[in-house]
Amino acid sequence: MATTDQGSGRLRRAVTGPLLFLFILGDVLGAGIYALVGEMAGAAAGMIWLPLLVALGMAMLTAASYAELVTKYPQAGGSAVYVQRAFGRPLASFLAGFCMLAAGVTSAAALSLAFAGDYLGEFLDLPPVPVAIVFLAAVGLLNARGIKESVRANTVMTAIELTGLLTVVVLGAVVLGRGDGDLGRVLELPTDVTLAGATLAGALIAFYSFVGFETSANIAEELTEPSRIYPRALFASMLTAGVVYLLVGVVAPAVVAPADLEGSSGPLVEVVRVAGGVPTEVFAVVALVAVANGALLTMIMSSRLVYGMADQRLLPSPLSRVLPGRRTPWAAIVVTTVVAMGLTAIGDLVTLASTVVLLLLLVFLMVNVSVLVLRRDAVEHPHFRAWTVLPVLAIASCVLLLTRQEARHWLLAGALVGVGVVLYLVTGRGSAVRAAAQDEDAAAV
Repeated sequence: MATTDQGSGRLRRAVTGPLLFLFILGDVLGAGIYALVGEMAGAAAGMIWLPLLVALGMAMLTAASYAELVTKYPQAGGSAVYVQRAFGRPLASFLAGFCMLAAGVTSAAALSLAFAGDYLGEFLDLPPVPVAIVFLAAVGLLNARGIKESVRANTVMTAIELTGLLTVVVLGAVVLGRGDGDLGRVLELPTDVTLAGATLAGALIAFYSFVGFETSANIAEELTEPSRIYPRALFASMLTAGVVYLLVGVVAPAVVAPADLEGSSGPLVEVVRVAGGVPTEVFAVVALVAVANGALLTMIMSSRLVYGMADQRLLPSPLSRVLPGRRTPWAAIVVTTVVAMGLTAIGDLVTLASTVVLLLLLVFLMVNVSVLVLRRDAVEHPHFRAWTVLPVLAIASCVLLLTRQEARHWLLAGALVGVGVVLYLVTGRGSAVRAAAQDEDAAAV
């Protein structure tokens, strides 16, 4: 039974429960909350906490589907593997994986530019694109060194970024305790905007702050005991992030007027500045660590996804090659790093973040449908099973958020998906045809 659960695998099983918890927490506690609080204030004024709460609930619905599928099929590849198992259509599987991949490299490009932007500008005045490229190269080297080394680096960086957010909460409480700020602002709405409209608009932005949990599906083949540790680590990390986010969502508008948060490119620095006691430069370092950690974990996901798709013959098989000693997918790491470097010239953080959310919502929609279809597929080992109502509600939430996306985000996402279709026709289908021909030749011999 245990053997079936673990699977033979070709990647090294080195990620334990605590490491997985920190991996997911570090990916969720990324640049989203550090950079997008101001955008949420623009959508929901002082009620930032409400869109965060709604976004957490929506994310948890889809997380339940991932918990079932990861523990049922503990192998690299994530959404592409699940869609292929559910529908048996290589194109659908390819698009699911490619949407995830496009979201990952786009997010990494955005985070690299965020790293090279205002926060780094506190110390150095350098052109952002070259800095972003060098930054991505460093992330790629750490990724290639090994999954254990990467998640250990994530452990340190997660502790730093969590400390930064808790510092904001504590400083905010100090400001309110001394009679400054205005706690009543947490119930303010934008002018001429309904509660439902502000909540949905804010939740669409806040959702980016919770995505990241899905990346953990792509290291399923590297977990020590997937069925036991994955659900616990997944839900615990998301609830931890949710509590921290809600506290930040309360203290930030209470300490700094929502209009001032909206106009700041570093909204949480404004809270630190008002509170005093902590140099803003120190907090800028913390923000840089948060951005770097998000980029590292996103690139880990992207490379494992390429590896899994290549292993399933949805991408050319050379992309599944691993380093002999370290057992890391070096070919996939090189390709995803180079693509992310090429995307560093695209858009601003908000535009890229919204496009990432759109792409991920399409993936989540397919995954939530897949979990229902795959209920007919029994496996021998024990695994997590979500209540049936949860994936149904998750599907509804994905559709709702997709209807709130702007046309320009659909255009950018459509262009990226179009590239995926071309890749499938040029390389994916050709690879599958060649693989089938090789199988036929082997059978004939």
